[in-house]
Parts: sequence; structure tokens; C-alpha cells
Amino acid sequence: MKLNLGCGYNKIPGFVNVDKAPQCNPDVAFDIEEPNWPWENDSVSDAVFNHSLEHMGQQSKVFLRIIQELYRVCADKAVVRINVPHPRHDNFIDDPTHVRIITPGVMSLFDRKQNLEWIRTKTVNTPLSMYLDVDFYMQEMTAILPAHYHTQLQSGKITNDEIMAITTERNNVVEEYRMVLIARKPPFKG
Repeated sequence: MKLNLGCGYNKIPGFVNVDKAPQCNPDVAFDIEEPNWPWENDSVSDAVFNHSLEHMGQQSKVFLRIIQELYRVCADKAVVRINVPHPRHDNFIDDPTHVRIITPGVMSLFDRKQNLEWIRTKTVNTPLSMYLDVDFYMQEMTAILPAHYHTQLQSGKITNDEIMAITTERNNVVEEYRMVLIARKPPFKG
């Protein structure tokens, strides 16, 4: 099964399109912030959050439960695609329904292999994979640049390192993150 979670009006053919708003006419009307998702354990091969996850889980407990439920329904090697606005871009800032910042750093907290390394090296990061008994690793991450910066990068007027440096100093440098996570079952043992 393939799930498009928080689909809104952006349905994907071949996926079960899920949204809590009946106005969107989803295949399944369900609020994924609620516990006990209506799908079986290990039944999902692909899941998509296309500009939806940042609208969910304002309370940490709710966000962490979403991650636990996602892991429960994902099969081993399930692919989870997450597209979100960069938290320092106007696309994120200007929408009052954006309640949760989602970054590659946030999603790394759910990677068991990385958590075990942090524990071994006494790194001060929250090993959420260990606490929640989940394991998603980042297969791919792409930072999407606005046209102005993309053109400068392509023409060689600016380097990737310079982009990374100015991203820490300015808003509107990175437009969105596109992440591909893989569910690892059973969780990494070390």
C-alpha cells in the first residue's frame, strides 16, 4: 500500500490519499494526528508527506506519535518522502497553519544507527529512535533553492559552501527540503 498523508487537493494516482478535511474528497478521511491509524502493521511500502507534515504535531507528544504510527505501518525498506518548506523561508513563515519545523536534523533523531553513535560518543542529541523504538535513515536530502540562487549556483557565481554559509545568516536562501527516508526493520542493532 502507498499512502499520501495530508494530501489536501493534491492527490497522487496509485496512492491512498488521506486527509482530515472532507472538502478535499480524500480516499480516506482521517486525522493522522490521532492515534491508532487504520492501517495494519508493516503494510505500507511508500508514504508521502508533500508539504503536509509541517502542519501536524504542534505538541511534541502528537508529533512523536505520528512518527511512531508511521513506523508501525511501514514495511521494512518502506520509502518515506517528505517535502517541507525551509523554516527560514517566507513560504514557512507566512503560513499560520505551519506548526512544526521539519529539517534533516530533526529527522536524523529517528535514525537508530546515528542514535547509537551519539550514545557511544556521549554526543548531546536526543536519541528519539531509542526512546520511540523507531528507525528511519536518510537516504537522500535535497535543498531546493529559489531561482535567483539556483541560477548563481549553476553559473558558478556562488558555490555550495557559500550557499550553506549564507543560509545560516539570511532568510529565503533555501526554499524547501526534500527528504527520502527508509524504514529499517528490525531497528539497527549495531
